[in-house]
Amino acid sequence: MRVMIFGRPGSGKSTYAYKLHQKTGLPLYHLDKYFYIDHWQERPQAQFLTIQENLVAQPAWIIDGNATKSLELRCARADIVLYFCYPRWLCLWRALKRSLSKPSGLDERAENCPEPLLGWKFVKYIWTFNERVGQTIEQLQAKYPHVKFFKICNDQDLEKLKFDIKSDEK
Repeated sequence: MRVMIFGRPGSGKSTYAYKLHQKTGLPLYHLDKYFYIDHWQERPQAQFLTIQENLVAQPAWIIDGNATKSLELRCARADIVLYFCYPRWLCLWRALKRSLSKPSGLDERAENCPEPLLGWKFVKYIWTFNERVGQTIEQLQAKYPHVKFFKICNDQDLEKLKFDIKSDEK
């Protein structure tokens, strides 16, 4: 199984990816670990794409992260796509909480990239995420109709998803 997880920051993507990894044993890759090098320096785009190409070529994975320029690369190989789009206000609140205290159990950051304080640029990124990727999502769903696509907007959607993934495992 290959599971692609992306969506608005603060929506619970990384936490869910980690729990799914623990439950299924599928290899887990957090894209932020590969996108940043050290002290939040971005890796060159070509190098980052090569890393992703190697990840998606594997037979099974969970890939968590946005990297919107390469959504199609991951979607083309995914069996399941999980799009986390919780409400903006909730994601902003969670991002603020997270910037003040790192959740235990998650190791989704590159070395020497501590959780930053919530800045205006990141607030804007959270607030406008769905508007920036909406058309791309529609295009990907049309181009890859065989990929199971789940839009998760609240905890009830997440509970339904748990049932669907259990069903797929059998």
